[in-house]
Amino acid sequence: MPSPAPHIPEQRWQIADPPGWAIAELSLATGLPALLARVIHNRGHSDADRAQHFLNPDRINLTDPLDDFADLSIAIDLIHDAITANQKIAICGDYDADGMTSTALLLRALRSFSADIDYAIPSRMNDGYGINSRIVDRLADDGVSLIITVDNGIAAYDAIKHARDRGLDVIITDHHDLPAKLPPASAILNPKMIDTASPYCGMAGVGVAYLLAMTLAEIYGQTQRLEMPMLELLTLGTIADLAPLTGVNRRWVQQGLKLIPHSQIPGIQALTQVSGSGSKKALKPDAIGFRLGPRINAIGRIGDPKAVIELLTTDDEGVALEQAMVCEQTNKERQEMCSEIQTEAIAWCESYGIEQIRRDRVLVVVQPGWHHGVIGIVASRLVERYGVPVFIGTYEDAEQTEIRGSARGIPEFNVFEGLNACGDLLGKYGGHPAAGGFSMAGENLTAFRDCLSQFAHDCLKPEDLKPLIEIDAEAAFDEIDLDLYREIDRLHPCGIGNANPVFWASNVTIAEQSKVGKDGLKLRLQQDTLAGMRDLKAIAWGWAEYCPLPSPLDVAFKLRENEWNGKVSVELELLGVRITDKTRSINLDRQLDCADRVEETSTPLDTSPPPILTPPSAPPAPSPAQSTTPPIQTSPPAAPASPKRLKHTSFRHESRTYNCGLYAGDRGRELRIRNDRGQVLSVVKGSKTGLLGTSRDDAKEVVVSQPHFFSLIKAAMAALEL
Repeated sequence: MPSPAPHIPEQRWQIADPPGWAIAELSLATGLPALLARVIHNRGHSDADRAQHFLNPDRINLTDPLDDFADLSIAIDLIHDAITANQKIAICGDYDADGMTSTALLLRALRSFSADIDYAIPSRMNDGYGINSRIVDRLADDGVSLIITVDNGIAAYDAIKHARDRGLDVIITDHHDLPAKLPPASAILNPKMIDTASPYCGMAGVGVAYLLAMTLAEIYGQTQRLEMPMLELLTLGTIADLAPLTGVNRRWVQQGLKLIPHSQIPGIQALTQVSGSGSKKALKPDAIGFRLGPRINAIGRIGDPKAVIELLTTDDEGVALEQAMVCEQTNKERQEMCSEIQTEAIAWCESYGIEQIRRDRVLVVVQPGWHHGVIGIVASRLVERYGVPVFIGTYEDAEQTEIRGSARGIPEFNVFEGLNACGDLLGKYGGHPAAGGFSMAGENLTAFRDCLSQFAHDCLKPEDLKPLIEIDAEAAFDEIDLDLYREIDRLHPCGIGNANPVFWASNVTIAEQSKVGKDGLKLRLQQDTLAGMRDLKAIAWGWAEYCPLPSPLDVAFKLRENEWNGKVSVELELLGVRITDKTRSINLDRQLDCADRVEETSTPLDTSPPPILTPPSAPPAPSPAQSTTPPIQTSPPAAPASPKRLKHTSFRHESRTYNCGLYAGDRGRELRIRNDRGQVLSVVKGSKTGLLGTSRDDAKEVVVSQPHFFSLIKAAMAALEL
């Protein structure tokens, strides 16, 4: 009787495969290890100039925002005039992290300019997203003459028109997509309206608020005093809003992450303290994305946004700590809600049937009693689990006549287009390719599910319906150490648009595994590498149900730092596994052994190969900093001047032509590969390293187990065998 199939996560792996020659050149130009050169190439920084700007974002040339934003000077004049005339100004924010940090940022700035300033944030439960006519009337009745929206307003035509009809000026600061008809605001600041070549494209709403505040600060002579606290709030909001960490966002966030551990804002100090992020080292985005951000977002989802505004604007340490504890408690309640809803949703899905979900090609789950402030989080977790687009909702009333929901997509499925295809069944809806929100009559649920399923069949293939793991490069265990982990710091800040590097390793044995925490799995993994057997510890969050995992496996992972009893080490955070294909587990020595056997029975080719530049026979002398470590012996002593040529040929690999030859001499079997630029890779059988260069003078030592060298060597050996 055949053994049952192993129980492992169902996934599809997408492994980047950039040309090896491009990686070698990028590694030499940047000084990065080849593994990380592959990563930045995968992020679109494929030449030396782009790579240097990426690694050094301070090189980005920031233009004058007054030149890029046509209405910025109008906005500045309106605010300056209102302050001078002592007129009331109100900020209208939003209840997510971007909206609340934007509100706090402008409140802090305008108060420092002695403005008569207040704010309003709509209720998620009662008002929904953004400014509306009720808020406008309340502000107008309170004597406000100027409204500044942050992180909203660009789609609020009716509310903005109502404000203008009541005699109020309105400045919109937003970053969302532009509607077909712009609202009649006094001034609009939105990076979607500027030249795409501008460095300010891609900003979150808090980025637009930051530009406005710092332009005003220059006028009021307060740039130096405000720059650091404004950068802290910008960093918090940009990361928590999942804005792309590219361009000017990358530059600002890189600076802000260094400031937050020594924050000048009592609320950030208190939030850092209660969340356990109190290191005085520069933070990484994960510390905000998984610690600070959720505590702010939890308030917007199920609490009162005033708690966050007071937290981020007070200068009283006692008040800051009190509000930070409110955020902490609210986040715990949010976590409990998410856990309960997720458990109920998974139970519904298992009852409905995984195969039926795959046949539908989309998951639509609606249940009563769920809090619509957190169902979007659950939708994301269901996407990770089932690999299909998820539309999740709850009933707004006991009679189940109205549904309100959230949606999350997969790369091949555009959520907004899916909602648009079902528009005649919906009340309000909106979103973008990856996520959205909607409302509809309860009686339309079945028709909505059928309509979405039809749309999904039009754009999704069966093979798309597994969670996607995007992988940057193969990394053998002997390449993974603290030095590599610390080199990754050069790629930070990582996040949206610049994801943390994801690696994979083949033919990994599980030496130990056990459940840890609520649903985690900790493991000790082994791999037989060119440097011998290597052990690494690993953690897999949410994988307890897969214990015990089979062995051997290919594993996909991120690197993480582990500190225990004062000892720092690097370990793996598993993202994916798959059953090892034994045909991929090829050892370089075995390749050369195979070539040896071929040589013994083959007749040398008659034609002479093109001349090959022989690299030096020994590695360069170690630098003084390395002098305490015995040098790696790249090869035995120098070979005779004319080693015996056994075989030679030319071949194509990754769209390039190479010449290669196999030689015998005192050093043993030596493989030489030359590219069309005159660079030669020389590898001696049994060596873990080779030499790469165009002459003896410039040859550099390389690790031949790196994927781009290893694949090139395999291609050369295959060509020689033929």
